[in-house]
Amino acid sequence: MKWGLFGINFGPCADPETAARVARCAEAAGFESVWTGEHVVLPDPQVPPSPAPPETPMLDPAVALAFLAGQTTTLRLATGIVILPQRNPLVLAKELASVDVVSGGRLVFGLGAGYLRAEFQALGASFGDRGARTNEAIEVMRALWTQDEPAFRGRFWSFSGVAAMPRPVQRPHPPIVVGGESPAALRRAAAQGDGWYGFAMDLERTRRAVEGLAAASAAAGRPAERGPLEISVTPSGELDRDLVRRFEDLGVQRLVPIGRGRSGDALVAFVERTAEAFIA
Repeated sequence: MKWGLFGINFGPCADPETAARVARCAEAAGFESVWTGEHVVLPDPQVPPSPAPPETPMLDPAVALAFLAGQTTTLRLATGIVILPQRNPLVLAKELASVDVVSGGRLVFGLGAGYLRAEFQALGASFGDRGARTNEAIEVMRALWTQDEPAFRGRFWSFSGVAAMPRPVQRPHPPIVVGGESPAALRRAAAQGDGWYGFAMDLERTRRAVEGLAAASAAAGRPAERGPLEISVTPSGELDRDLVRRFEDLGVQRLVPIGRGRSGDALVAFVERTAEAFIA
């Protein structure tokens, strides 16, 4: 089982000194990765389904991970997730390729289609076709990262006769991890992803998602050379050894618990307790 830590860019970790301290502790303790969240704006006042109060500080994922690249040496740096249809994929491809370069090839690109209508409205981003935009944006970024002469013609973006250098260090590109439990998200992961990420999952929801991914992979005719999807989950509650084993039995390969604590000291203590219980 690989272990990640979720929340390295918000709350207490919106303070760069705290984020660096927590990331270095996680690396020393044997964690494989740290994961960011993303909301460009949050509804004020908070109303469902908004996940956090509007005053929650949240650093931009690419900025936070680029900073942490200079504070660590082996820790993988994951976006968990970037809300892709809110972004220009050409700009995002440049930003994330830059993170991969400055980190020496440690980026994990987690993405999702988003769900907060108010956030989309504030950004002037289309909400109704966000799934189609997400699918196309993945292919735009893959083209920029892998093609000798990048070109793309789609519904939302078209280009040719351009280049975007440098390319990511990881070849053919950083791992693409698709988040979400909807049927569309599972199909997207099966058809376009290297991995899948589920947030705040219990065992039953994870079981359904894993079964859905298998069915979607079969329906999509996922090529064998691409290998199986790597399954990552942020569990919904506290973990114990039996629960970790049961997640593993379902096919989960990476657990990414939320860092619990309202201060740097509390987060470091959480990291150390988790490592002692499950990693050491």
